[in-house]
Amino acid sequence: MNVLVIGSGGREHAIVEALSRSSKATKIYAAPGNAGIAELAECVAIKDTEVEKLVEFAKSHDVELTVVGPEAALAVGVVDRFREEGLKIFGPTKAAAEIEASKDFAKRLMVKYDVPTAAYATFTDFEEAMAYVRKGSLPTVLKYDGLAAGKGVVIAETMEEAEATLRDMLLDTKFGEGRVVIEEFLTGEEFSLMCFVAGNKICPMPVAQDHKRAYDNDEGPNTGGMGAYTELPFITPEDHAYAMENIMQRVADAMVAEGVPFTGVLYGGLMKTPNGIKVIEFNARFGDPETEVVLPRLKSDAVDVFMAVANNEQPTTEWTDEATLGIVLASKGYPGSYDKGFVIRGTERVDAKIYHMGTARKDGELVTAGGRVMIVVASAPSLEEALNKARKEIANIECDNLFHRTDIGAKAFR
Repeated sequence: MNVLVIGSGGREHAIVEALSRSSKATKIYAAPGNAGIAELAECVAIKDTEVEKLVEFAKSHDVELTVVGPEAALAVGVVDRFREEGLKIFGPTKAAAEIEASKDFAKRLMVKYDVPTAAYATFTDFEEAMAYVRKGSLPTVLKYDGLAAGKGVVIAETMEEAEATLRDMLLDTKFGEGRVVIEEFLTGEEFSLMCFVAGNKICPMPVAQDHKRAYDNDEGPNTGGMGAYTELPFITPEDHAYAMENIMQRVADAMVAEGVPFTGVLYGGLMKTPNGIKVIEFNARFGDPETEVVLPRLKSDAVDVFMAVANNEQPTTEWTDEATLGIVLASKGYPGSYDKGFVIRGTERVDAKIYHMGTARKDGELVTAGGRVMIVVASAPSLEEALNKARKEIANIECDNLFHRTDIGAKAFR
């Protein structure tokens, strides 16, 4: 069949690569794709939010399955439009995607259905929000109630930082008009549990851990993710069973009960606290960069899995036992301002998977074209071997304007 993948990042490259391993995906399109995806799929110049153009492309090219990568496409209702046209698509409706698009919606749902999460309050008024922060304790977590490309969450350590952040979010509308969710600060190890969801039917993927801070030892500003790995030795089978029953299944059931059944990937950003596992956030799609370390372990046919969910059926999955670890190469200056157009050489010498995040072709050469540029993903029988392999292979990549963290996966060795 012909398959269309919507998006242009490392997550979408990993999705395309998983689909390319299926004998059923005879032709893969990506809209808009990137320089790495172009080696596996035909890239078409349609933005992920150009819904009508995507619908017309799918109809005119006999696309039998579409897989949505980014949250922006979900938020503008691409799934709803495809379904209106009778087209098969993998992803949640605009209403169901509110679980990511609105932090307040997600928190209200969790409170109503007794899903463990941090205490919170929601504000639209700056002075009221500041009064709430002053009454509470520091650090405190400030979340913009909307989509902010992974950068709308600030852990304020001081009152001055809290005030500056709230000014950004409520007075200066840095991310647009909106609200702010203020949460209690939780401590513990964060982990990501993604599940294929079709209404009440859920199927877990291997747990992973993302590294959000820009620099080693979890220092520096928050980013879209500087690396990830799977499996996690500190998440026990009992932890996993608790999270599946009391969080992931409960939320899937809650969405059905609320009249907005979820289909696609429900991403649980969870934390193992001293008081049990609690929800930090939900996303309505594959995580990035977790997808880049999870999907390489998928042994099942990706077309079968995605199509089952699109048909609202229970998917079945089989996974390898290997440890997988990915290290992101980012432009110097990211997540702040950075320059583009630096030549990247040596990727052909890398004996590991490379998923492109922000690259382009210019005059026949591969160049940087984004903040996060690519992720090098190594698989091995043990996590330590995967880490050593990833570090070794990254040394083959030459570019004057890239940096990376050297401690991805370090928490697993404590």
